[in-house]
Amino acid sequence: MKKINYKNIAKNVINLEIKALQKLKRSLNQNFNRAVDAIVNCQSKVIFCGVGKSGIIANKISATLSSIGTPSFSVSANDCSHGDMGSITRKDVLILISYSGNSVELRNIINYANRNKILLIGITSKINSELYKNSDIGLITPEVEEAGLDMIPTSSTIIQLSIGDALAISTLKKKRINNLDFKRYHPSGSLGEKLKTVEDLMLTKDNIPFIDEDVLMTKALKIMTEKKLGTLIARNKKKNTTGIITDGQIRKLNSKNVVMNLLKVKDVMTKNPLKVDKNTLATKALSIMNEKRITSLCVHNQNKKSKTIGIVHVHNILNKKIY
Repeated sequence: MKKINYKNIAKNVINLEIKALQKLKRSLNQNFNRAVDAIVNCQSKVIFCGVGKSGIIANKISATLSSIGTPSFSVSANDCSHGDMGSITRKDVLILISYSGNSVELRNIINYANRNKILLIGITSKINSELYKNSDIGLITPEVEEAGLDMIPTSSTIIQLSIGDALAISTLKKKRINNLDFKRYHPSGSLGEKLKTVEDLMLTKDNIPFIDEDVLMTKALKIMTEKKLGTLIARNKKKNTTGIITDGQIRKLNSKNVVMNLLKVKDVMTKNPLKVDKNTLATKALSIMNEKRITSLCVHNQNKKSKTIGIVHVHNILNKKIY
């Protein structure tokens, strides 16, 4: 028996799907822009529905939209014909996905949307299909060669998934969703950890090792020992941050036999310490500390850079396994 080269089969599948995506890229037209605007301007929910493999793709696209703050869910075509149609309202945007556009299971949903003037976006490869003809906005996906018997949904589902991702990311850009917005929808898991900001990890209030810049270094050393951070944040009479002292600086001075009994904090401190906004990602803060070879950063709120509201230490970040 001739040995089958599975690696070549895999390459062929991937090549077919790449060709399908290239055809999809060339097929996009003004209706895609209209579809994005409809999603962005939706006053209620964006509802997806498909049959078979297209239904699975509908679930995924819906989940992606929800993850960027656009209320969305998917419905079963069969269940819609048995009562679930009531979950679709006039303020919703309904997106139906079907490669042929003539799936019998979608007919009742199409009629329901048309009767109740629900905005319908159809994603299909057939311009003469029932779905396309009855859609307010039609998105035509190219006819493609399937991998495996030229029947098994592979290339066709890849382009459905891709156009769904394109709709979601276009919506994200239009709504100007940023990291902080995204973080609100992903508080847990690996994404939640990656999206933590310095505000989530910093020491605040009495835990910040503040010291008056006019205090003698002998007292400053005692406070540094008590705080156990190896860092002091110097402030002036107006409570503005003016400098920072680290145990590394102290060691260098001791090695030079500098007598600190008569020195004040402001004589020793590094002026204008590095600061970051409270909304800075922890990964970014860690990168700054690694680049500058320091262990702590002062944290401020927006443009009030002289007022330190927290301090983030490299250990605060690493202990959360954020690298």
